[in-house]
Amino acid sequence: QVQLVESGGGLVQAGDSLRLSCVASGLSFTAEDMGWFRQAPGKAREFVAAISSSGSTYYVDSVKGRFTISRASVKNTVYLQMNSLKPEDTAVYYCARILNIGQRTYDYRGQGTQVTVSS
Repeated sequence: QVQLVESGGGLVQAGDSLRLSCVASGLSFTAEDMGWFRQAPGKAREFVAAISSSGSTYYVDSVKGRFTISRASVKNTVYLQMNSLKPEDTAVYYCARILNIGQRTYDYRGQGTQVTVSS
């Protein structure tokens, strides 16, 4: 079955950087669109970034210029490089297999990794 395992979260200060990783198994990774979502306490889960199987990238406006999504097909891994972190980036971040990249929907996600940004 599809498994997505995130890592790399932590507690950082505003302005710091983090790189999240997601190792995927049980799917044809090179053929899949992959993405990251996040959910802050008391808020709905929101789309953060996606990368198509061909390498096209998509971002929510609030992270453009600060976050970069990438993938390493030989490692079945998708990354989210997060720079210039802000307290409002605090959330649980989930890796997901994208179902429809245009509609920002997914069908499988991991357990999540906590990112906390202090001011």
